[in-house]
Amino acid sequence: MLHRLSLRIIPSLTLAVTEAEVRKKKRLVMLVPGLVAFAIYRAVQSFYPLTDVLVLLALSGLICAATAACSYVVSRRASPAEICEQDGPRRLGWVILWVGAVYGVQLSLLVLALCLVVTYDYRLHPSGPAMMALIIATTSVARDGFEIGVVRRLQYDGKPMLTFPDGGSFWGMLRDRRAEFLRWGLLGTAACVMAAALSAGMGEMGRSWYLQLLVVTLVAGSLAVPAYLDGHRPGRWLAAWSEISGLELLRFWAWPGLWFAATYYLVLVGAAVYPLRLDLSEPLAFLTMAALVGGMMGLYSNYLGRRRNLEDRILGVVPDSLLRCPFVMGILSKGKPAEDQVRAATSAPPDVALERAGPKG
Repeated sequence: MLHRLSLRIIPSLTLAVTEAEVRKKKRLVMLVPGLVAFAIYRAVQSFYPLTDVLVLLALSGLICAATAACSYVVSRRASPAEICEQDGPRRLGWVILWVGAVYGVQLSLLVLALCLVVTYDYRLHPSGPAMMALIIATTSVARDGFEIGVVRRLQYDGKPMLTFPDGGSFWGMLRDRRAEFLRWGLLGTAACVMAAALSAGMGEMGRSWYLQLLVVTLVAGSLAVPAYLDGHRPGRWLAAWSEISGLELLRFWAWPGLWFAATYYLVLVGAAVYPLRLDLSEPLAFLTMAALVGGMMGLYSNYLGRRRNLEDRILGVVPDSLLRCPFVMGILSKGKPAEDQVRAATSAPPDVALERAGPKG
């Protein structure tokens, strides 16, 4: 889900995919695949009940792969032949297989885990969770495929996009700055494993996956804040605590910190309970999930902070309040002065943009 975080944290990407015209068309792009997924579900359910989770996930992956390809083509505003020539098999494969199939399966597992939270177990009541897993995964993939296509179209048209959400810059950073970059991943892994182990020491209640979810989410989400600040303000992230307002730090802690930490953990819960059929109260299961969530949140948050720092230096500073939540730009863009403020902050030279954006504290 790194592409999703990038689309909502990196300034140039966020501003590109939250323009009024893009949002308006995106609603339709999300609606149509959702209806198609529902029709496919009803057709399949009539002759083959989706009681096998592997069949459900395979169907979700196939539908989402096709959805990602179609929504990407729609937003590119070019013929399939031109897109194939411009993007090449590697990028198209990433869109179809990763953003489509793999991400769709992850979202389906997330939905099944959320149903489990509210005691709507797929194993006991397969029809409802299966339908929601297909529809929600499909509409989410359609949204992301469309937004990525918008970014690629703007990039191809010559608009400066320093970060493309395919994870290429993430792996490049991991390769070039391995030592300083990996420390946050290792710190996140160690902190979450320790927290999960301490929780398990409370007895049966501490080993329940509900409490493990709460503990790991709090630790990983809290670690995301200093990891991000270390990337955003290299060498002076401790001082950044006093420079950034407490409200902005609280917002980042809640979203994406706690939100995505819980999302990652629930995806792992869905995978462990259904296809893998693991006992979540076993130490190996909950410690492994804690390690994965802590490591990902540490690495991803630091990476996003580094990319944000790069864009601030080259493209200008955008106020954090405009980028914190996907709904904020929608509210602000209804007024012309807000649009002018955003454009001024992103188009001016860095020093001027800092002055226009105002203090961060």
